[in-house]
Amino acid sequence: MLDQIYIQMRAMQVLNQTQDVTADNLANINTPGFKGNKVFYNMMRDELNGEEVIRSVPQSHVDLSQGILEPTGNELDIAINGDGFFMVEEDGQKFLTRDGRFRMDSDGNLVNGNGAGVLGESGPINLSELFRTNNNDGGSVMLEISKDGSIKINNKVIDKLQIKNVNDPAVLERQGGTYFSVKDEIDLTDEGTGKVMQGFF
Repeated sequence: MLDQIYIQMRAMQVLNQTQDVTADNLANINTPGFKGNKVFYNMMRDELNGEEVIRSVPQSHVDLSQGILEPTGNELDIAINGDGFFMVEEDGQKFLTRDGRFRMDSDGNLVNGNGAGVLGESGPINLSELFRTNNNDGGSVMLEISKDGSIKINNKVIDKLQIKNVNDPAVLERQGGTYFSVKDEIDLTDEGTGKVMQGFF
């Protein structure tokens, strides 16, 4: 009798975790930059009342397959075509994200929808030169973000987006809808990152 209860309890736990992952993926289906989870099952040997039993254990990992990029016409919407993550900093913590819907705050800092600073190779990216250039000559200002992440204002490079990849997707820890983190920065790499696409998400 206890064996049957145990088996039914495990089955309910498996079903519950699968439903939770599916519900989260569906709830964020229209969230730009969201990467859903995939559920898979590992077969484990266990002992129950002195007998060996085989049970399935649900596990999940982040699905990093490429989504469809859509043009927006907004020069601060930035997507990555291929692997890699933007780096942002919020409340002193660094996060990885694929959500590149950026904007400028009142101080000229490049931020995301949460107000987190977008990081470049020199630290938080500041685009206040856009205002200075416009005020100085009154002419048009061209902001260009190259496929390698270089940020240019009127052909002058001012910074480069910090884009990171992970050696093993299993190390990614979800921190809310579109944020991820890793326990050790040694798990991050500059290799194998995709191309930056300006005006897309």
